[in-house]
Amino acid sequence: MLRTLASALRWRPLEKTRGCASSPVDAGREIQVRALEGLDQGADLKEREQMSEAEVGVFVQRLRGLMNEIAAFPAPTIAAMDGFALGGGLELALACDLRVAASSAVMGLIETTRGLLPGAGGTQRLPRCLGVALAKELIFTGRRLSGMQAQALGLVNHAVAQNEEGNAAYHRALALAQEILPQAPIAVRLGKLAIDRGIEVDIASGMAIEGICYAQNIPTRDRLEGMAAFREKRTPKFVGE
Repeated sequence: MLRTLASALRWRPLEKTRGCASSPVDAGREIQVRALEGLDQGADLKEREQMSEAEVGVFVQRLRGLMNEIAAFPAPTIAAMDGFALGGGLELALACDLRVAASSAVMGLIETTRGLLPGAGGTQRLPRCLGVALAKELIFTGRRLSGMQAQALGLVNHAVAQNEEGNAAYHRALALAQEILPQAPIAVRLGKLAIDRGIEVDIASGMAIEGICYAQNIPTRDRLEGMAAFREKRTPKFVGE
């Protein structure tokens, strides 16, 4: 069993280039995401109302798959909520590793107020984030939370006062990303993997997962660089190898 587990947990480096730049100008950047406009601007209950039952099932299944892909992304992901994150918007944030909200942001899994239930991971990720009883209360009532309320419950990592531009959460998320950026990339990714896989199993199996991930980090150049930098009292220069 451990051999199979070790194979499943084997770390693989991210590709240097990805075919998802939003324009030729951005092609040199690893990932670029742009909000869609017009007819392609995304999930809308008015749109879903016109779907057949079969179409709704396919749509939600694809949406759930997208959230799973985001959750499985090997590098840390941060959701910034500056406005409304209701239903699928909060499910998207829950699929991320970290969440930042403006104090005036509004979020909630409100599906029960529309005759629905969360279908893109909300019933699974919210209780893993907040605990079963609180998640049930929020889903059963369809309650909306402000950014400050969400922080008090532990739903978001940080809540910040909104600014005039309406992008305070984005800037706080960017600052958080800049804290992570200098750290050893392989160690960060393996740490994420160990946490994500370990939280799903008992503590003994989780310890085994941690050991497998730790073993993969031992032969890296970054581990040696980190120890050398500590000994020489300097800032380490990690290269992701």
